[in-house]
Amino acid sequence: MPSGFVYICASRRNGTLYAGITSDIPARMQAHRDGQGSKFVQKYGVTRHVWFEEHPLYANAIQRETSIKRWKRAWKLALIEKRNPLWDDLLETWNA
Repeated sequence: MPSGFVYICASRRNGTLYAGITSDIPARMQAHRDGQGSKFVQKYGVTRHVWFEEHPLYANAIQRETSIKRWKRAWKLALIEKRNPLWDDLLETWNA
């Protein structure tokens, strides 16, 4: 079974957030930017890739995504700012 990535995208710093899961971050982020794959992302312009973590098992990534989606907004913001305090678009430096 392939590894999985849990990710969070934002419309802007402290803007609308979207948590998702994928096995291919660059392809998924491009789909978000092209307005494909998620009506929510398309509607709210959530295209800035601000946080991610990799899980060796895709099933574990699914569990983590489900957990994060249930979190309070403040917890998600703290998670992002711990690793990416400037809210940089991580896709621009992606080299996995």
